[in-house]
Amino acid sequence: MATIERLKKRPDFLAAAAGRRFHTDRMTAQGRLRESEAGGLRLGLTVTKRVGHATERNRIKRRLRAVVAEVAASLPADLAARTADIVLIARRPALDAAFATLADDLRQALPAVTRPPKPGAGESAGRPRPSSRRGGRPAAPPAPPNERVGVPDGQ
Repeated sequence: MATIERLKKRPDFLAAAAGRRFHTDRMTAQGRLRESEAGGLRLGLTVTKRVGHATERNRIKRRLRAVVAEVAASLPADLAARTADIVLIARRPALDAAFATLADDLRQALPAVTRPPKPGAGESAGRPRPSSRRGGRPAAPPAPPNERVGVPDGQ
């Protein structure tokens, strides 16, 4: 039986957010492999206020903790031995979803977000990063530094 520890510190959550992602209707999983650290899988849960009131958010967290405990008991050895941080971000449908459905989502998400990189692939491997502007239009060229519109000269 594999044990999955908890993520507790904000930098760990932020680092996992920069990793791979796996989306379902009920949750999003974010994960990254850790380097040079011993341990195994570490998992954090996030349920935002957009999901509902505190009682609903707490119920979702309890359900996800139970799903993690069940899935951890049946993890393959190679997956349980990976040193990775995973963050589960729950959505509203996780409140009413069947327990088996949540477990299946987690079983699919764990290998997807903790997959080792391809041999020879660097940090920039994969698809190119999109530009910061939406719509695909190039940004307008910046105005010359001393020409301000609507201000007379000398002021």
